Amino acid sequence: MPADPSTIAGYRLLGRLGAGGMGVVYLGRTGNGELAAVKVTHADQADQPDFRARFRREVEAARRVASPWAVPVTGADPDAPEPWMATAFVPGPSLGEAVRAHGPLPERSVRILGGSIARALAAVHAAGLVHRDVKPGNVLLAIDGPRLIDFGIARATGESGLTSADMVVGTPGFLAPEQAEARAAEIGPPADVFALGCLLAFAATGRPPFGSGTVDALLYRTVHDAPDLAGVPEELLPLLTACLAKDPADRPTADEVAARLTEDAPGNAADWLPAPVVTTIAERSTAMLALPDIDPTAPGTDPTAPPKPSRRGFLALGAGAAALAAGGGAFALWNSRRDGTGDGKPPAPKRRTTWSIGVLADLSGPAQEIGRAQERGARLAVERFNAAHKGKPFTLELKVSDDRGDRAGALAAARRLTSDPSVLAVLGPTSDDTGEAALPAFEESGVPLLTVSSGYHLLTLLGDGVSSNTTVLRAIPNHILAGTYLAWSATLLPRIRRPGVLQERTDDQYSWQYTGGVRFGFRQAGIEPHFRVVPARVTDYRAVLAEMIDAGIDAYVHCGVRSTAVLAARALNQLGFTGPRFTGQRVFGSQFLKEAGSDAEGWFVCAPVVDPVQRAADPKQKAADHKLAQEFVDAHRKRYGTAPAYYTGESFDVVSMVLSRIADNTARAPLTHKGLWQALQKQEYTGAMGAYRFGDNGELKGVGTFVYAVRNGAYGFIGAAPSEPNKAGKPNESGNPETA
Repeated sequence: MPADPSTIAGYRLLGRLGAGGMGVVYLGRTGNGELAAVKVTHADQADQPDFRARFRREVEAARRVASPWAVPVTGADPDAPEPWMATAFVPGPSLGEAVRAHGPLPERSVRILGGSIARALAAVHAAGLVHRDVKPGNVLLAIDGPRLIDFGIARATGESGLTSADMVVGTPGFLAPEQAEARAAEIGPPADVFALGCLLAFAATGRPPFGSGTVDALLYRTVHDAPDLAGVPEELLPLLTACLAKDPADRPTADEVAARLTEDAPGNAADWLPAPVVTTIAERSTAMLALPDIDPTAPGTDPTAPPKPSRRGFLALGAGAAALAAGGGAFALWNSRRDGTGDGKPPAPKRRTTWSIGVLADLSGPAQEIGRAQERGARLAVERFNAAHKGKPFTLELKVSDDRGDRAGALAAARRLTSDPSVLAVLGPTSDDTGEAALPAFEESGVPLLTVSSGYHLLTLLGDGVSSNTTVLRAIPNHILAGTYLAWSATLLPRIRRPGVLQERTDDQYSWQYTGGVRFGFRQAGIEPHFRVVPARVTDYRAVLAEMIDAGIDAYVHCGVRSTAVLAARALNQLGFTGPRFTGQRVFGSQFLKEAGSDAEGWFVCAPVVDPVQRAADPKQKAADHKLAQEFVDAHRKRYGTAPAYYTGESFDVVSMVLSRIADNTARAPLTHKGLWQALQKQEYTGAMGAYRFGDNGELKGVGTFVYAVRNGAYGFIGAAPSEPNKAGKPNESGNPETA
């Protein structure tokens, strides 16, 4: 950014690695050419009480650790107006980033990883410290071995520090039971060993041993439940089980863990990691060689102003710096490289041998059930393409960016993909909020964005009244159309003449769009609903629903989110309402069934996805369609050991559609994302879940909405929603939901 300094204490700054609430991390270069991650805190942070003390503790803790497997401090000044600290720069991904992008590590890699990090922890403990935050985001992967980073919450053994006695310190899912219960006096070196066990289980299986979900759920499982070690190599099971003992006294020491992982340290060998991870490290290391200095600080610039579009390019490098700046996660470097060769001529194009499909998804936030299904579908499509095109002069990779379902971080998560020149197209996002926030990254870069779950209508309808969407392809109906199709589905029940429609405003953007569609759909059928609107934060729905029942409603339509649908389901049963109940996409999923329990029975839920198993078993399918669906289900079972979840099939199809276009085009022109949106928009594609055609604005043609009924605690697939209202009061070809 123009207001960034060009030098700090002898470090020439090359660009930003990350930024967070505490400060900014820059990539710096010393006079002898060595690279460093330079963490500079905000001046207002330095003025806060106890901040300098905390920062000084972090510097001192990092300096006390002497291990080749811990990133060393190369300089620091806690007393500067803006305190700073520099550590050796590692141009590799974090363990979390590598596993998300390339899957679990093989056993040999896990052994070397565990032995090295155990040795680093042994050095931490020998220095009289406890790290307290050993997690995938705090382990960087380098060619010569892993590195442990981030001593921001490390404490001397037995020291409570500046945190309160009842504060949980660490990352849920990767902390010990004594940390989960905030038993400060018991948090010692064994807590780090427990976290190391979690880390190695994640590396070996691709998932945390205590699952995912809310913080409270993770803390409870950590204290009370046995770890899920399914998929851990058999020879590693005894050690990981010992590391994850609930009683700290039953865990081995870090030195003992290192001794039991007998693989020698990797030295300079590059074969301790899978080839795709090594390729990532090599690409990022090569990029370092070409980095110039950043521009000197421009006088009078506002350091808080957003970057101009010409400065929006990113060069993805790794995850360590953002962990320093904001407590973990992947990051990107502002790309300040100049175009051309210095003589006014553009550089000669280089033939790329690896291209990528991106996935922008919520993998760890509120919609992670959908996000993980989307990632699995995309990964299957890429793997199938590579297996079928071994003779191609390039290979495809899947690059994944977790937006955590967080609107505030969605744009940065998107730019980690759109700034990568290897990314041809991106599947995502999982939710409306993150999609709206991330959209500028795709509009600026021209990288096509294909969504199978975001129905927000303005993703494809530009607000200036002039421009046309050439960025987003939506493989589901927008929320307004989805609401219309729900209303038309309800008209298949001939006795419905006075439906009650409740718009609840927890997600106001979704609910007003969905309600508008429902209103239009019923009026097309000649039906006038009874409408009510309730504000967010209402927890007792009995009064408003009682009023609707007294008004004579014979059906109920819930235009809102899952949590309030659960409240409505309970209230309707308590009030004795027996009419049919309908709801839409934001309610569909396993959590509604779990949270509503028996109160969910009899609900009809409209969703933009097909049940893959049901489609594969449907005898009405054409032979060719049945074959595609069955092959997909079989491939998913072989790859993941389970039947595919909802949204997996559509994600597989959309990515396969992109790859089919790539395969057809490579013989005629070089690969590029330019013109790809237009080509896909004109394409008609049939995949495992059905056919995909798009209108001029990138919207899906056709209904794309499917009706499910909750029966015996599960979703029963009824069929596609009708494409028109049932004005005659008779079931049409889509069937009657009550008899399906």
